[in-house]
Amino acid sequence: MISLSKLLTGSCHYGDRLRYTAGAARSPHGVREGLGPVVAWNMTRTCNLTCRHCYMNSDPKTYEGELNTGEALAFIRSLADFQVPVLLFSGGEPLIRPDFFTLAEEAARLEIRPTLSTNGTLIDRATAHRLKDMGVGYVGISLDGLEPVHDAFRCQQGAFRRAMEGIEHCVAVGQRVGLRFTINRHNYADIPRILDLMEEASIDRICFYHLVYSGRGSEMVKEDVTHDETRQLMDLLIDRTLDFQARGLEKELLTVDNHADGVYLYLKLREKDPAAAESLLALLRQNGGNRSGMAFANVDHLGNVHPDQFTQHVTFGNVREKPFGSIWQSTDHPLQAGLKDRKTLLKGRCAQCQWQDCCNGNFRARAEAVTGDFWEADPACYLTDAEIGGVSR
Repeated sequence: MISLSKLLTGSCHYGDRLRYTAGAARSPHGVREGLGPVVAWNMTRTCNLTCRHCYMNSDPKTYEGELNTGEALAFIRSLADFQVPVLLFSGGEPLIRPDFFTLAEEAARLEIRPTLSTNGTLIDRATAHRLKDMGVGYVGISLDGLEPVHDAFRCQQGAFRRAMEGIEHCVAVGQRVGLRFTINRHNYADIPRILDLMEEASIDRICFYHLVYSGRGSEMVKEDVTHDETRQLMDLLIDRTLDFQARGLEKELLTVDNHADGVYLYLKLREKDPAAAESLLALLRQNGGNRSGMAFANVDHLGNVHPDQFTQHVTFGNVREKPFGSIWQSTDHPLQAGLKDRKTLLKGRCAQCQWQDCCNGNFRARAEAVTGDFWEADPACYLTDAEIGGVSR
């Protein structure tokens, strides 16, 4: 994640203390020394929606083999043993699992910060109260655009309205809530209005996800935005971040799954305020760029451990067979070893780039989806050849 709010305004939220900490970039197994990775757990594949860009290929049906309650509790305890700081409950739709609250409460009891990624349609006022009372640190609700676009993406009329109701319930009870927005050609024009909606609905956080070509999203390669559009979007997000700050509004804006954003931010700021830009660059280096397989892990509904949620064809082990920490520290799988020290393996523009210490090769799943080579250049990097190789630092 790239926190525009932290990098541009100096604001500090929970995740910033994990992302921008001295030593984080050097730690091969955690966000910072002494901690395990942030873990995203697809606790179920079942979902009440059928979204076009779902990396899990989820549908409204039962899938066999997911961890049962006892196995799931044992898994969560193994995360605590490995000092995992955050567990993101994801799916499918995690609120469909009848034992969701049992499992999230166990994470909270063990001082693992539970967070929730949801489509929002199942959050009524009672659910919002329960999430708040049990200590869920953050609820991220996916919104794919304004109502016509969102409902088309979610393949269900009324999905936008129900998601907004879920947001309203969270806001009403004081549960920290934000938007998750996956950028693509169909919703790009909605982004300025989505930023307005944040303000109107008292939503304090939004994460803009760059499209990753995985699951059903693998069919959307030609529906991604262009490099020029990405640069224009970054300019808009920079302006809106600074505007929110100037008006005293505590809004947190982040981008996800494209670490070229951090470098672009640095280069833009350097034109106006070189000293501030150097401070920003230091934070990017502390973070170290993409941390898939290092400070970020994914566990699917079957208990398989992956480098991230978009690379589920690569499995390091299964938590039914070994504790999570034993699996995560192993380097038996060649890609697991490679991800922990990947710079010499990168190819193409990524190998030539002078910003490896800030980007770490960007997103490998996207590179493999387009080129067939896990270590090739990420096609979503929108920096020019001059910017990756000809800019003096």
